[in-house]
Amino acid sequence: MQLLVAAVGQRMPRWVNEAWTEYARRMPRNLRLDIREIPLKKRGKAGTTQRLKALESQALFTAMPAGARVIALDVEGRAWSTEELAANLEAWMGDGRDVGFMIGGPDGIAADITQKADNRWSLGPLTLPHPLVRVVIAEQLYRAWTITQNHPYHRA
Repeated sequence: MQLLVAAVGQRMPRWVNEAWTEYARRMPRNLRLDIREIPLKKRGKAGTTQRLKALESQALFTAMPAGARVIALDVEGRAWSTEELAANLEAWMGDGRDVGFMIGGPDGIAADITQKADNRWSLGPLTLPHPLVRVVIAEQLYRAWTITQNHPYHRA
C-alpha cells in the first residue's frame, strides 16, 4: 500500500527534505510514504489567482494513484486527533487501497477538487507554512502507524 502526498511547490529547504526522508525511511516497506511535487504556477499578470489555483488543484488530483482514497488538506476540513488518524490508517490498511493526500499551494485547493476528495483533513486553525505541512503529515503518518503496531514512539 502506498501513502502518497502530492504537494504544490518544489525546491524545499534542506531541513524539509531531510525530515521527509527520515520519516519515509521509518515506514515499513508494505506502507510506502512517497511525495510528488507539483510545480507552483507563476503568479503575475499572466493569469488570475483562481485560474492558477484551479490548474494546480487539477494537477494534484491527477497525481493521485488510480483508485486511491483521496484526502484533501483543507482548513475547513475535519481535524483528527492522532488516535483518530491511527484508527483511519488501520482501516485504510485493511481496505488495501492506496491513500493520497493533497496539499494545495498558497491559495489552497479549488472547491471542485476538494469536493471530489473522500475526506477533508484540517491540521487545525493555525496557518502553517506549506513546507512544514509536509513534515507534519509525514511525522503524523509515522506516529499513526506506530500506534497501530503498539510501538513505543507514541507515548500519549
